[in-house]
Amino acid sequence: MTTVLSLSQARRIALEAQGLARVRPTGPATARQVGLTFARLQLLQIDSVNVLIRSHYLPLFARLGQYNRDHLDRLANTHPRRAVEYWAHEASFIRPALFPYLRPLQERRWVGAHSVPEELRESLRSRIREVLAVSRPLTAPQLQRRLGHRETRGQDQWGWNWNSVKRVLEDMFERGQVSSAGRNASFERRYALTDQVLPDPCAASTVIHPTEAYLHLTELSARALGIGTLKCFADYFRLPLKPTSSAIDSLTASGVLRPVTITGWNRPAFRHVNAVLPRKAEGRALLSPFDSMVFERRRLSELFGFHYRIEIYTPAAARRYGYYVLPFLLRDAMVARVDLKADRAAGKLLVRGSHSEPGAPADTVVELAAELRLMATWLGLDDVVVEPNGDLAQALKLAVSHE
Repeated sequence: MTTVLSLSQARRIALEAQGLARVRPTGPATARQVGLTFARLQLLQIDSVNVLIRSHYLPLFARLGQYNRDHLDRLANTHPRRAVEYWAHEASFIRPALFPYLRPLQERRWVGAHSVPEELRESLRSRIREVLAVSRPLTAPQLQRRLGHRETRGQDQWGWNWNSVKRVLEDMFERGQVSSAGRNASFERRYALTDQVLPDPCAASTVIHPTEAYLHLTELSARALGIGTLKCFADYFRLPLKPTSSAIDSLTASGVLRPVTITGWNRPAFRHVNAVLPRKAEGRALLSPFDSMVFERRRLSELFGFHYRIEIYTPAAARRYGYYVLPFLLRDAMVARVDLKADRAAGKLLVRGSHSEPGAPADTVVELAAELRLMATWLGLDDVVVEPNGDLAQALKLAVSHE
């Protein structure tokens, strides 16, 4: 039997599953709360853009408010690690238990080392293993120097102009042969053999059949999202649609997923058996462009009527809302979006653009001003400066000054 849900009910289920439906803790979050929230989300996407703060820190702020970022750093950098890097939804921190389930999906490899001649590729792979087996974790440049490898790179390569050592390292990373033991101050990976990074060394060689991996990852996607479609669940860990569809069939047959009809949706949807429908949503959050709540753009549009794209790679003159734009969630609606930049030298949080959404409630500006002040405090910035760009700018500037 298929349950019929209103759009409002579907929203609240989705927000609750993602930890965004409730009022956040009033005081600084504890290390335990950070760990539990990370486990709830299953992953935190990593991105190199640092115009505000590294993206993997923001989802925890959205759900917990002020927290010590060292809590997350320790999860990833201190043995036994409770967060490790791997390809999931793009490059991500994942729970170590997920590593054996993601590793079999090698057909999804992003980089590979096919451009490196086979003889050189295999030689480098062998020598990298030998060096890492007896050394501390090393960055790609450190490994290149340790190996004594030199080469002349052309300037016509697409994307990153990586040398052969870096390409082989990334190929080994994707295959699960090496991992990241943390990042340095320049955000470079410090590579180590995977069995030296995972808290359970045996997990580095654990073999899981792809069918079992798809089933497990689809269930975790559905649990983290609460409600969604085939595309939603596949997108969370970047799974192919066909095996995800088969996994959904199995999970539906076993009662883990329940078919639902959502008012206004024209595609089959499913609700996780453990998904909770709260009476109301009371949260408030600025969401990273890489937050798992906004991963799947069609889901975001269908749930909230919110059309969103990242304009980082759009030429400045063609951007509609700005470079690093965060949606503003208030209760059960996406009510505004702001383009933010941290001017660390001046100690200011710059609001380079502020735009409301149609139907935004009357308290949008007041709540957004409070959230910006909270974020500035968390980032160690002394002031919030609202620039005159967007329909909210004038009122937001006044509200921020009265906070």
